[in-house]
Amino acid sequence: MLLIMTEYLSQYYSAFNVFNYVTLRTILGALTALAISLILGPLMIRKLTDKQIGQTVRTDGPQTHLVKSGTPTMGGALILMAIAISAILWIRIDNRYLWVLLLTTLGFGLVGWVDDYKKLINNDPAGLPARWKYFWQSVVGLAAAIILYMTASPVETTLIVPFFKNIAIPMGLFYIVFTYFVIVGTSNAVNLTDGLDGLAILPTVLIAGALAMFAYLTGHVKFAEYLSIPYIAGIEEVAIFCAAICGAGLGFLWFNTYPAQVFMGDVGALGLGAALGTVAVMVRQELVLLIMGGVFVMETVSVIIQVASFKLTGRRVFAMAPLHHHYELKGWPEPRVIVRFWIISVVLVLIGLATLKLR
Repeated sequence: MLLIMTEYLSQYYSAFNVFNYVTLRTILGALTALAISLILGPLMIRKLTDKQIGQTVRTDGPQTHLVKSGTPTMGGALILMAIAISAILWIRIDNRYLWVLLLTTLGFGLVGWVDDYKKLINNDPAGLPARWKYFWQSVVGLAAAIILYMTASPVETTLIVPFFKNIAIPMGLFYIVFTYFVIVGTSNAVNLTDGLDGLAILPTVLIAGALAMFAYLTGHVKFAEYLSIPYIAGIEEVAIFCAAICGAGLGFLWFNTYPAQVFMGDVGALGLGAALGTVAVMVRQELVLLIMGGVFVMETVSVIIQVASFKLTGRRVFAMAPLHHHYELKGWPEPRVIVRFWIISVVLVLIGLATLKLR
């Protein structure tokens, strides 16, 4: 939106032409989202506290979590608001990727908001029934997948295999199914990981930063040719959206770091996970997302193994699932679990970035 103004002003003052550079707008997008989070964060925390919208802690979990009861939650709404405002301000309004990203991110966030609302406002411990949560996630995920397929060029429906320069698999209509599972799966994986103070948000920021680089390089014809990755016109604007995730996420982490003053809730976790999945699909790096999001994958797999093992044998593989609770019950202090999972995320994101050259 601001780009329209700067383009008009550039007719009179050539210095405004600098705003045409994606790199500058990417930085401004991150700083705008960060500022919104830091400025509005204390206000949101006060409002949530006044309305007694606090976290309900499971009694069967680690006993150290009982002190978290009543901590304001649904703070993820602030993250999504900061991302949306920053993206609309700095991304070209006519960019089709912007609106698909906003539809998906806010759509999944709305599903999470309803779930949080039922749990915290209506005092319904079950929240939104699982079948309805999955149904509405599927509606939004399929809508995004179909829109992307209908507007895609042939290269955008090809599966790119990391580490192999010449392996690209045309997916055809299967692209819709694949995209659906990437978006919905990533959304739920981030949600499962969001169980400790700051545990989910920093890996999200790290992955979004890496995806911003992929988006910028994929939208630059010379860089794309040099790195043997598909060139997609206009996708460079998605780097600004990723930067907004980084800025909003870091602003939220200011208040969410241990001991947390606010939790993001399902509204934040589902929305952010869907955003990462959608960006990965757009830049053709779904398999790299699987690598960079290894912490999310481990958490999800631990739940699947735990449930399957208990149903089939009556035994539990882990002391508790998701995986972060297992280590807590094994005696790791919460900050140790968080920081070590962060370190793993840093390593995995670096490996993901290495696929740009290791082909």
